[in-house]
Amino acid sequence: MVFSSNLFLLYFLPSFLIVYYIIPRKLKNLFTLLASIFFYAWGAPDFIFIVLAAIIIDFYIVDIMHKSTLLKAKRILLGISVLINIGLLAYFKYANFLVENFNEILSLLGYEPINWASVALPIGISFFTFQKLTYSVDVYRKVHTPLKRVTDYAMYILMFPQLIAGPIIRFNEIADQIENRRAFETIDAKLLGFFRFVVGLSKKVLIANVLGEQVDKIFSMTPIDISTPLAWIGVVAYSFQIYYDFSGYSDMAIGIGKMIGFKFPENFNNPYISLNITEFWRRWHMTLGRWMRDYLYIPLGGNKVSKPRLYFNLWVVFLISGLWHGAAWNFVVWGAFHGFFLIADRMFLIKLTKPLGKFTNIILTYFITLIGWVLFRADTLGYAFQYIKRMFAFDGVKTSLWLDAKFNTILVIGAIFAFIAAFGKIESWWMNVLNKPKSNTITILLIFVSVIFTMICIGAITSSSFNPFIYFRF
Repeated sequence: MVFSSNLFLLYFLPSFLIVYYIIPRKLKNLFTLLASIFFYAWGAPDFIFIVLAAIIIDFYIVDIMHKSTLLKAKRILLGISVLINIGLLAYFKYANFLVENFNEILSLLGYEPINWASVALPIGISFFTFQKLTYSVDVYRKVHTPLKRVTDYAMYILMFPQLIAGPIIRFNEIADQIENRRAFETIDAKLLGFFRFVVGLSKKVLIANVLGEQVDKIFSMTPIDISTPLAWIGVVAYSFQIYYDFSGYSDMAIGIGKMIGFKFPENFNNPYISLNITEFWRRWHMTLGRWMRDYLYIPLGGNKVSKPRLYFNLWVVFLISGLWHGAAWNFVVWGAFHGFFLIADRMFLIKLTKPLGKFTNIILTYFITLIGWVLFRADTLGYAFQYIKRMFAFDGVKTSLWLDAKFNTILVIGAIFAFIAAFGKIESWWMNVLNKPKSNTITILLIFVSVIFTMICIGAITSSSFNPFIYFRF
């Protein structure tokens, strides 16, 4: 079940909110857990019991760790918790990848490949695994005490708004809200939450879906048949598709969270107005970036090491980040690609390009991200390299693919909203619109606009069979 479906919009979400608002406060966490289990089981019934079993085991391991008075025992139990979580992620997400590559090596050596039954990927495993790790580590570091009830922990991990696509919510960011969120259960928060949800829904349905349909057609073509202009149109459209798809889902998650009293962290902040790749990663998938910094980069030594070691740590972090996104070599290369530019930024690139000015740096950074998006979108590494070659071929190849006026219009609209925050105070103004309480008149206007756009989105969903979700791959 995806947020941008009539099943969710017309049945699941309204039913959930009605019941949530009328039941006693002490039952809200349990009801949210049950609804989240139903939500997950609807899309992945074969995995829900495995996920629940892993959650229960992890809860009691961490509880024992917290109560232990021996440092050695704490470290052992933390290691067991981390090993279980990383082990499950490695098995379900990377077993097929490892076996496929091992079989290729065997074939090159003249041996028969081993037989292997492909492992299915549980929905959202990359996201909730990282959240489970933050629970173990935060309790070990004494950042926050563990939860008292296993049902509360299960709700934190499985909470449906952020279950399948984030944002990645660290335990210490939400622990107090799990037990008491009265401070955020206000009418203003609920209404702003509804508005934020509709903003995300509109991004996903009205922009990402329209662009994605043509992007799929372009990336399904044989590279030799793709003209240079079409190759650029394809990757530019994909850059906006993935941004509005993923940030749209984050907006919807944050919006639903507001409607039920949670304050989730922001996940995107106009990434395409970044002046360099370092800034891009402070604005794109912000919760992943902070997770990687606090739970991987800093434990590796952070900035308190020699420069060669610092550069090595950065590259390791982004190789892992690439692999986290998907079990394929193109994701690994994509991570290494961004890691290279992060290192270059620290070494010389930011100083070198600073005299070029704000808008030139924005264009240069966007150009770099476009090359990276080809690696990310292509089905194979070989196809990615061929596609990039077509981007710079300029050989006069013509293609028969016709891009209609609707696609062209949405592409322009997507570009405007992606870059408009580079001008004036639009960025801070928009954040105020999303998060600050409003006067009664403005609130009524926002709700009216939200209702209109909800109806438009439902109409678009009903009239089209194309409604993918990019991050189901991860």
